[in-house]
Amino acid sequence: MKLKTVSWKKLQETLPASGKQLIAQQTADTVVVYQAYSSAIARYAVDHQVFGGNAYSYDRMSWIKPNFLWMMYRCGWAAKEGQERVLAVHLPKIFFEKILSQAVPSSYKPWLFPEKEAWQAALQAGDVRLQWDPDHDPWGNKLERRAIQLGLRGDILKEFGQRQIVAIEDITGFVKEQYAVLQRDPDALQVPEESVYPLEDPVLCTTIDLR
Repeated sequence: MKLKTVSWKKLQETLPASGKQLIAQQTADTVVVYQAYSSAIARYAVDHQVFGGNAYSYDRMSWIKPNFLWMMYRCGWAAKEGQERVLAVHLPKIFFEKILSQAVPSSYKPWLFPEKEAWQAALQAGDVRLQWDPDHDPWGNKLERRAIQLGLRGDILKEFGQRQIVAIEDITGFVKEQYAVLQRDPDALQVPEESVYPLEDPVLCTTIDLR
């Protein structure tokens, strides 16, 4: 597994406890996002290192999440139907920031769009949808910190799925192993090592409402 891991308890000591936070596992050039799929979609993605095949559709919105535990909350630690396989998708930071630059919030923000009609038009026309949701602890409890998720469709989804991926790895085994650890000894839980993403472009910060 390419992911670097750390104890969950240790990780919490290094992350902000509240506020909107862009948090992810990253290197100098890449960032990791997570998705959960059926076995058919995941198998094709891992074998071909792109998304495609008969089970995958580019005609629907696909959501990416940089926060591992948010993904675990959403997929039930790989137990929910159609989300039995968890993938770690490694992307170039340049492309990730391109996604951020096209983001439109899924709910109306008057400080970003003074006119509601302008927001509705942007939401209808845009290929990237943004949501800030409560982050979660390993048991699914809401935290004060907010986590980002990004919905992709249209051209940006095709660029994501077919041309920009550095690597796709199936981390389902790790997910199931750590869920078992969580049940018997939570203090021993290991999670991917994550840190605050250093987004310094003020225009991008405004676009994603990072305040």
